Order: sequence, then C-alpha cells, then structure tokens
Amino acid sequence: MTLESSASPLIFGGAASSPRAALPVLPPLALYIHIPWCVRKCPYCDFNSHTASPVLPEQEYVDALLADLDQDLHAVYGRELSSIFFGGGTPSLFSAEALGRLLKGVEQRIPFASDIEITLEANPGTFEQEKFVAYRALGINRLSIGIQSFQEEKLKALGRIHNGDEAVRAAGMARQAGFDNFNLDLMHGLPDQSLDDALSDLRQAIALKPTHLSWYQLTLEPNTVFWNQPPTLPEDDTLWDIQEAGQALLAEHGYAQYEVSAYAQPGRPARHNLNYWSFGDFIGIGAGAHGKLSHPDGRIVRTWKTRLPKDYLNPAKSFKAGEKALTNEELPFEFLMNALRLTEGVESRLYPERTGLSLESLAEGRREAEQSGLLQVEPSRLAATDRGQLFLNDLLQTFLS
Repeated sequence: MTLESSASPLIFGGAASSPRAALPVLPPLALYIHIPWCVRKCPYCDFNSHTASPVLPEQEYVDALLADLDQDLHAVYGRELSSIFFGGGTPSLFSAEALGRLLKGVEQRIPFASDIEITLEANPGTFEQEKFVAYRALGINRLSIGIQSFQEEKLKALGRIHNGDEAVRAAGMARQAGFDNFNLDLMHGLPDQSLDDALSDLRQAIALKPTHLSWYQLTLEPNTVFWNQPPTLPEDDTLWDIQEAGQALLAEHGYAQYEVSAYAQPGRPARHNLNYWSFGDFIGIGAGAHGKLSHPDGRIVRTWKTRLPKDYLNPAKSFKAGEKALTNEELPFEFLMNALRLTEGVESRLYPERTGLSLESLAEGRREAEQSGLLQVEPSRLAATDRGQLFLNDLLQTFLS
C-alpha cells in the first residue's frame, strides 16, 4: 500500500527544524517481487495486474528481475534478506522451474537469513498439486491464497475464476504440499452481502485452519470497473455489524488481530508485512514494484519501477521509473501511517532508530492525540487506542501542524 506525496511539503510539529541523525542500525531487509499477470483482471482490483497471454515470458521476465535486482545491490551490500514476498498479479502462474531459477539468482546476490520467510501469492484457480509440492521444495514456506468468498454468487460478482469448492480444496492441497503456514485472503462488505453471508464465509475459512487470515472490507478504488460501475454494497449499519461480529468470531477461535485487517494464530503474524508496518526496508523488483531503503548516512529513499510489463521487458528502457529521498517533513507521516495500523503499535525507540529524528519532534502531535483519546498514553510505545484504530486518518491528522 502506498500513499501519494502531497504537492506541498507536510510540516509536522517540530520536525522541520529537527536535524536528522545517521542511522547506527539499519532495519531488517525484505524483497518484494512483482509478477504482474493474471488469468483475468478482477473488477475491484487496482493493483498493477494484466491479463496473461497463453504463453508467459517466464525466462525473459526472470532475466529482467535479476538484472533489476543487480541495479539495487549497491544499496544493500553486506545485508541479508529476512523475507521475500511474491505478489501480483498471480505469481502461481509461473512454473516452479522459473521461480527456482529466480530464487537461486537472488540468493547468489544477497544472503538469506537462516529463518527466512518466503511467501507466494496464489489463487485457487491456479492450484496444481504437483506444482505446489515443487514450490515447497524450492524453499517457499508460506502461501497466501486469494479466496475472497466461498459463495458462488459473490465470487461471480467479484469476477473470480474459482468456485467455492475449489477454494476449500486449495487449502487442503496447500497443507498436503507441505505448507504448514498459509494465509487466506477473505473480503467482507461484498455486493448485497448480509451479516449471515459474511459470517458464513468467515466460519468456512476458520474451519480450514489457516495460520493467518487477511479479512478486509471491499472498497471501491479509482481506475477499476467497480469505481465506474459501482455495485450495491451493504449499508453502513450492516458493515459495522459484520465487523464487530467477525472480530469476535476470529478472537473466539484464537486468531489475534495484530493489524487493521490481519489476524493470526500465536506466533504466526506475517513477518514480511510486519516489516512494512514497522518501517523496515524492502527492495522492490518487477513491473510497478515499490521499494524503500535506508542508508547509514540517514537518507531514506523510496523507489518505483516501470509499470507496464512490455516496457519493463524492453532493454532500451530503464527498470527504475523514479525515486524520492524522504524529507524530514515527510518522515513522521511515512512512519506513523504504517506503525499505527498495528494494534499494539511499535516501541517508541523505533521512531528515532528508523527515521533519524528525535522523539521530541512528535511531542506536540502526541500530546494532542493522547488528549483526544486516539493515542495510548504510554511513553515506551506509539500505539493507537481502539478509537484511534477506528479513526486512523483523524489520528494521523493530529501530527500535522
């Protein structure tokens, strides 16, 4: 998830005049790999995904990914990868052979942590038992399966290519293939969805015993079919009832909420996503991928890559579409818009460690947010209250001067 920068600088209480220190300890480093092709583009999807041709350019794209990574290596020399995430699109459209060559090439360039988490996004319509056994043998140790719903009419409304039975089978096949750690993606607030419909989907997901559930409300995003042709969505009262009842059901079955839309069994939060939310570093390679890297001298740079696959694969064009060094004025918002999504927030010490700015630069906004009941009064942590989680935009606004 990204946020467009404002055309004018964002000035935070005290931050503009605060000197930025060098970073004595760099945050954990992750790698995001974007594979942009899907069998079919869903009407709600605003990610950089494109309908696949009958034959995917696997070899050419893997070559391009490794060449793209080569251009970022100078910024991460001497560091190791704590996690890798294959996102899309539908990365499971690629063969195990192609992904194996890619992973081998990555490891030759950047060492892997001994307990590295490697996640692959997959859709039920792309599940093949033999292929997923091969993925597991490559060292991919976590799957994220895009279910969205188990109900036929809802899946049709969402433009999904799988049915409910395939969704159920996918979870079983993941476990049979050796994945003891997998996430199910599930939406609520779907067209014409009732409270009973939403809870039925959630109960079915829980029955499949995933270690992690991403359970989030459908939103209408610009540049999607649903934005231009909006479906009939549930009323606000129904959405609130779904949210409350669903969270209670998840808690009852041992899924602790650790982020706005993320729930996990004990010890099973997604480490890759935790790194994003705690302002860790990540390289982004692939068409349209974003990255964020910290440097020992205190510079923090965001990058984004060429968006269209045909341009990304064109040797005459650059992989990098742009980059931006974050200013002192932008850093507080960049840090807090991620960290405050976590239900327990982050330790206060992470703010100076990962921005180079002093905690005092947040003091004025912090006092206002605490007095408004949006931020917990806890010196050692930066964490939203329950009310602050519900009104996260309002909470962030208190840090704007």
